[in-house]
Amino acid sequence: MKFLPDSNGWKVERTGMTREEIFTLLKKHIVSVIPSVTQDRILPNATLKDLGADSVDRADIATSLKDELGVDIPLVELGKVRDLDGLVDLLYRARSG
Repeated sequence: MKFLPDSNGWKVERTGMTREEIFTLLKKHIVSVIPSVTQDRILPNATLKDLGADSVDRADIATSLKDELGVDIPLVELGKVRDLDGLVDLLYRARSG
């Protein structure tokens, strides 16, 4: 994973990220928006709602992660995701496509 400067701070380089690296970024964003959540509670089969995220938190996490990864995914597609693993998969496919 490589970080590049951009006008809003730092952005992850678009090439060559694994699902594990995307999951690590997702955990960073979750802890940033929901500080009461510890990283050991963030498991692939968990949902953002399970972790205590309300609808605004979920939108903040998804939007900031999409921005950092440089992908454009419609919110309706994000709404279809069942768990964190599904979100990682969606983001991974968006980066690969």
